[in-house]
Amino acid sequence: MAKAVKKTEENQRLIDTFQEFKESKNIERETLMRIVEDVFRTALARKYGSDARFEVIVNVDRGDLEIQRYREIVEDDALKYPAKQIKLSDAIKIEPDFEVGEEVTDYIRMTDFQRREILSLRQNLVTKIMEYEKDMIYAKYEGRVGELVSGEVTQVWRKEILVKDEDEVELILPKNEQIPSDKYKKGDTLSAVVLRVEVKGSAPNIIVSRTAPAFLERLMETEIPEVYDGLITIKNVVRAPGERAKVLVESYDDRIDPVGACVGIKGSRIHSIVRELRGESIDVINYTTNNSLLVARTLSPAKISTIEIDEANKTAKVFMNPDQVSLAIGKGGYNIKLASKLVGYAIDVFRNDDVEDEDVDLQEFIDEFDQWVIDAFKQIGCDTAKSVLKLTREELIQRTDLEEETVEALLLSIKKELELD
Repeated sequence: MAKAVKKTEENQRLIDTFQEFKESKNIERETLMRIVEDVFRTALARKYGSDARFEVIVNVDRGDLEIQRYREIVEDDALKYPAKQIKLSDAIKIEPDFEVGEEVTDYIRMTDFQRREILSLRQNLVTKIMEYEKDMIYAKYEGRVGELVSGEVTQVWRKEILVKDEDEVELILPKNEQIPSDKYKKGDTLSAVVLRVEVKGSAPNIIVSRTAPAFLERLMETEIPEVYDGLITIKNVVRAPGERAKVLVESYDDRIDPVGACVGIKGSRIHSIVRELRGESIDVINYTTNNSLLVARTLSPAKISTIEIDEANKTAKVFMNPDQVSLAIGKGGYNIKLASKLVGYAIDVFRNDDVEDEDVDLQEFIDEFDQWVIDAFKQIGCDTAKSVLKLTREELIQRTDLEEETVEALLLSIKKELELD
């Protein structure tokens, strides 16, 4: 009696497994039918022989199946292939009117399988379904590399963040693909681009990125209709994630200003992208085939005096007044580094004279301080970092009428930037 109870339990577990996968939204109805049929055909061939003839009818809607076996009736002493033949004496037990040469159809029920066979069926079904889901995930995302995806954060670890998309597919955002100031918690919505699809063991890992240039490009396509429609082409994108980015754009329609269209009125279009990139400053540059002009545009807001281009060695010597050098280099050197990557030239900056030491324009600190703070210093004639340091802390507080903590914070930032003790 105990064995019968155990067998019934295993039958129910197999049915429950079928029901579980039937309700999975990732598997199409026809595909699930085919997988279940293949699993049972394999089990039937193992149990009754490969020559046996069966028809497996899967009812996905009800979550059950029907197995029909077909055998030819032969004389009792003529039985040679038990897998596909049945003795006349056995056939008439099923239906008294049966005759030799006719075909008998009977049904294989789940109770005809042993407990071990039921366990094997269940395991094979689970394995086949999981293999199919893995193949489906790989096929889905292999062709989506570079595309924008979003999902819900499910786990936050020190080295990576786990995200699930709308189909419950797990996406991995490694630490080195996160913007330095990214802060996410469980339940947050996260956007990124598909970077690559890796296969570890038999499982595909979908790696996404928020630092890739393609992420900024996809965001611009989302926020700027002219880019999405192809009226404005993005020629190149370079980034220092969370700090600064440069985007080279071009329009084949003379009626469209590509830079203005991307930035929007009072920066309305670019602001949402900047927020998504955690305050990353974005320079949108109009493309030109004139390489000297292109280099000058990429170094904006610095004003260039002359440029010497060496096409053979892919270098550019840029000459400017001393007060423009800090603008060309930019805070942390990001402006000139990104400009070089954008145009494909190694850019070297030279002063028109070497009288003044290197300085940093005060406007470069805009990402740390509000504009009204910067303006307060400019109003007393302090336009650069070193001009601020020429005054004492007390003089700065008195003349700018700013809080002591604000003045102290700016002084610390300037000293850090100029690498002063």
